[in-house]
Amino acid sequence: MSALLQRWVARLPGLRLTVLAGTVFMFPGIAIMDTAHAQQQQESMPAKTASFPSPSAALLKELEAVYKDLHANPELGMQEVRTAKIAADWLRKQGFEVTEKVGGTGVVGILRNGDGPTVLLRADMDALDMKEDTGLPYASKKEGKGPSGASVPVAHSCGHDMHVTWLMGATRMLAEHRKNWRGTVMAVFQPAEETGKGARAMIDDGMVKRFPKPAVVLGQHVMPLRAGRIGTRIGLLLSMSDSVGVKLFGRGGHGSAPEKTVDPVVMAAASVMRLQTVVSREVGITEGAVVTVGALQAGSSANIIPNDATMHLNIRTFDEQVRKTVLGAIRRIINAEAAASNAPKPPAFEEQGHFPATYNDKVATPKVVAALKGRFGADQVGEIVPASASEDFSWFARAWDVPSVYWAVGGTDPALYDRLEREGRVNEIPSNHSPQFAPTITPTVGRGVEAMLAAAGPWLAP
Repeated sequence: MSALLQRWVARLPGLRLTVLAGTVFMFPGIAIMDTAHAQQQQESMPAKTASFPSPSAALLKELEAVYKDLHANPELGMQEVRTAKIAADWLRKQGFEVTEKVGGTGVVGILRNGDGPTVLLRADMDALDMKEDTGLPYASKKEGKGPSGASVPVAHSCGHDMHVTWLMGATRMLAEHRKNWRGTVMAVFQPAEETGKGARAMIDDGMVKRFPKPAVVLGQHVMPLRAGRIGTRIGLLLSMSDSVGVKLFGRGGHGSAPEKTVDPVVMAAASVMRLQTVVSREVGITEGAVVTVGALQAGSSANIIPNDATMHLNIRTFDEQVRKTVLGAIRRIINAEAAASNAPKPPAFEEQGHFPATYNDKVATPKVVAALKGRFGADQVGEIVPASASEDFSWFARAWDVPSVYWAVGGTDPALYDRLEREGRVNEIPSNHSPQFAPTITPTVGRGVEAMLAAAGPWLAP
């Protein structure tokens, strides 16, 4: 998920979480409800669906080695050269038609197996510019080139290495069990999800014209649920996200004579404090928004007032009008603080990334949910409320104007999760983007492979 992917929130402001039936599964920032809709979802199961055996022990062992290698060798967005080659080589061995360098480092594999719909299965490949602190023997020690060109630590602290492993496992199963399904599978290994640029780059590279139109676009994300549990919902699932860079201009000078300067550090600090009122004073309680100043950079020495300061902001919203209100308020406040400081010129704003809201299709989602429940049992699949995380996954469905479905797969060790749940400490489980985030390999690898195949089943029925 995006570079500022946070924990899935358990509720929207003003929205009451109601248990309709069954058990509520709680984990860091997420609520899953086993609802009374289970019967309806089972009834929506198509008459036929493709079914696959569980991955063999040999395949799971091979995928574990793949995952550990990917985890130890992460790459930043649009730098996923090694990861892309691993994916492309794997697809060729399974008999896929492979196209590399789509939108930069993207890989698309096509496997045709008779008449039938095309299903797009997507996995993102990129890692984060942060240092891993898991203590695992296969922990990343790699560095990469950050946005500024400087060397930065790189880690798979969002779980995209798991996503690549899942899709590799699913493609092997599809290739080895062709008699179980019909149609066409398009495997998409996407770059640069964290920056929100990867899906659009592939689309801008002619993806819609170069490859078959899918009947549905499917994707999944590892999250800090109890390993094995799956959550999704019909309709709005994930928020919009906007990243904005701001440069504030001052007049530098000696720290002993601030009266001869215009201090951009004070200007930035005042802006940060005032920005905290955007959500609390300009957004209604039921509307929901998040404004985060994730970075503030200025100066190099204690006795030098710098010429400028830079801020990086991230904004999450569910509604387009609320988005416009929040973005407008941010510009108004920062411009006003600059004017109040007598800045020599207005701040410079840079739009650094945008993620659309993620909506799960009202017709396709019940099919996926029914297939997942049929595979794993109703107690392992539940409904989740909308979350303030963001994804660029839905750009593929928007480009082709087809339905899409996205869901979460648990990756937390069951014994650890159960213990922390008993102790009331579930929120201490490291979430995505934490330096301690590390999904348990078993049963997460196998569950993700099976979930992807089960979800595709309704469209690949023989």
